[in-house]
Amino acid sequence: MSGPEGTVYVRERGELRCVTAASQPPDCSVRLRVHSSAAATLPGRREHFVSTPDAEGGLRHTAKSLFDVCLLFVADNVQHVESLVGFPEDVAGRLFSAAERKEKFSDPGSAARALRVFGEAYGHLVLESLCLRNRCSLLCEKLEEFKTFRNLLCLDLHGCKLGDDHEIFQHLTSDALASLSRLFLGANGLSDAGVQKLTAPVRVMKRGLENLQVLDLSYNLITEKALGYLSCFRKLQCLDVSETAIKPSTASHRLLRSKMGLVCSESPMEAFCHSRCKTDGWAQEVVNQWELSASKLAVKDPKPRTNALRFYGREKFVRQALQSVPAVCDKSSGDIVRMQFYKPDPNVQTYQTPLKKEECSNSTWPLEKGAKRKLPSERDVTSGQPAKRLPSSPSAEDMDLLNSY
Repeated sequence: MSGPEGTVYVRERGELRCVTAASQPPDCSVRLRVHSSAAATLPGRREHFVSTPDAEGGLRHTAKSLFDVCLLFVADNVQHVESLVGFPEDVAGRLFSAAERKEKFSDPGSAARALRVFGEAYGHLVLESLCLRNRCSLLCEKLEEFKTFRNLLCLDLHGCKLGDDHEIFQHLTSDALASLSRLFLGANGLSDAGVQKLTAPVRVMKRGLENLQVLDLSYNLITEKALGYLSCFRKLQCLDVSETAIKPSTASHRLLRSKMGLVCSESPMEAFCHSRCKTDGWAQEVVNQWELSASKLAVKDPKPRTNALRFYGREKFVRQALQSVPAVCDKSSGDIVRMQFYKPDPNVQTYQTPLKKEECSNSTWPLEKGAKRKLPSERDVTSGQPAKRLPSSPSAEDMDLLNSY
């Protein structure tokens, strides 16, 4: 500031001192300085304004609405929100997009909690369909985040090397995925024990994957014994057991017809086409970003990890998981032994007549005894109602599986 006689006063470090006019340069300019504490808050306030160019070539700053400011604040702290139940869906969609722009779903410290808040309130709107086909590393890296997705309708885990004891099975058989209608588990090294674990909640407690309609178990190690476990899926419409240990024999076909009402398809079915399962929902771009980040990670030398696994006694399990994709996956489409089954429309008479004839003549077939020996735990020679006893008297093995969840 300047005095009446050209004297200049300067406030510096909290003190006001006088500077003579003779000591100042002739062309002196004044520049305003903002206090350090106020300057620190400016970057956070910039998002509260919208900058638009004006006619004079400058920028015109317009304050955002109070709704937008509140939305940004909630998005910035979404991991601390207790619940969004009852919140309008259109507003929640904008809130999810705002949190995504702030990379809340990419932060390991807040991603799982933030996704769980949205998943509990909006279910399939967050993610209706999830495709993790041949993405084993992504599934293992983001397993906790994937567990937050609820009410999925379609899940593709083909080629993820799950084995029989993967942690994802506990989530698959929970009430969070009771709405799942299409499940692809091909090329995962599943055996009969894995199928038994997958179906135990449905067979014993009538909960879990009760609404399953399409199931892909191709390129696995399952046998005819697994077919008996699958009979608990009452709503199953399509089943794929191609290139498994199940032989394309008359006995296996007859077993599926009598237990589940499924008949073998003469041509490849559209229900098992990979293009029908895509990641869809609010979190679609989030999953794509996870995959992009995972692809940039450097490939590490597996030898140190192998030594550690040998020390902790898990080497055998890991090696089985790594070798779970059988060599038949490399076959050409003409060499694949397809065993795809579907439930025919009851209104179509062409399927009803053969089914009735074969079911009526089951007792006279010479393969009847062989079929009974393949499923000793599922069938009783002296009784014709094995399905009624399984839920009421579960085996000790089933109870151990349920207690492990």
